[in-house]
Amino acid sequence: MSVITRDLFLYLSNNKTLNRAAQNWGANIASGKIVGGMDFPSSIKFIKELNNEGLSVTVDHLGEFVRSEAVARERTEECIQTIETIAAQQLDSHVSLKLTSLGLDISKNLVYENMTKIMESSEKNQVMVTIDMEDEQRCQDTLSIFKDLKTDYHYISTVLQAYLYRAEKDLDDLSSYQPFLRLVKGAYKESPKVAFPEKEDVDNNYKKLIKKHLLNGHYAGIATHDDAIIEYTKKLAEEYNIPKHSFEFQMLYGMRSTTQRELVKEGYKMRVYVPYGRDWYGYFMRRLAERPANIAFALKGMTKK
Repeated sequence: MSVITRDLFLYLSNNKTLNRAAQNWGANIASGKIVGGMDFPSSIKFIKELNNEGLSVTVDHLGEFVRSEAVARERTEECIQTIETIAAQQLDSHVSLKLTSLGLDISKNLVYENMTKIMESSEKNQVMVTIDMEDEQRCQDTLSIFKDLKTDYHYISTVLQAYLYRAEKDLDDLSSYQPFLRLVKGAYKESPKVAFPEKEDVDNNYKKLIKKHLLNGHYAGIATHDDAIIEYTKKLAEEYNIPKHSFEFQMLYGMRSTTQRELVKEGYKMRVYVPYGRDWYGYFMRRLAERPANIAFALKGMTKK
């Protein structure tokens, strides 16, 4: 049943008709519930509310697979403005982005040009930029670009997906860069040739990545809503005397809000992923596909006052 549910929501995420319809009524349905708003300025009030409760944030302008060089450059300038606003308003927030939104599918030179501009602003304003991971076919390019940029810039991180067979090798390969990594299970539909098809195998690999990365002494963002993974991480830290400031938990805006605040009370750093933008529908469907339990969390979040 979980496989059927996952495939259904992944199918819905790619439905162009539903995506267009969602953009028209998304502001009323999603803003302040599962996304911060339709643009970054409208999201600031929600970020401040989270910060006031002791929750850190990372923001992401939704929308990927940009095919226009002009749009990729617009996205770059918008990201720089977001970084500058975060610094000017002293928001406790990182910025997440996808390389396809900056032109990865157009030209690597364009991506390097755009990312260099973003990272210059990131370093100047001391705002962390996380390169999100996309589907497996773009994984190698993403990691190569990250490594190139990490050589010159400090405020940069990226993501590894536990459902990919290659994830542990990538973790080992990145270790010399002393990276801040967001560790996730993965949300794209991948072939069994490149990804674990069974949840149990994904979970076991996820735990292996968390343990190895933390014992290597590198900072980790444990991005999960799974109570079993959260408890595993807590016990791991206790067993190996890993201080709480060596990692953080990350969850989605509008989902598991009570758990997020409980983790803060327990002394853990908790970061909330706050996306914004008109392309919220595909993002939302992929999150539901990622874990069936998210359906209940999402419905609860979307009906809150």
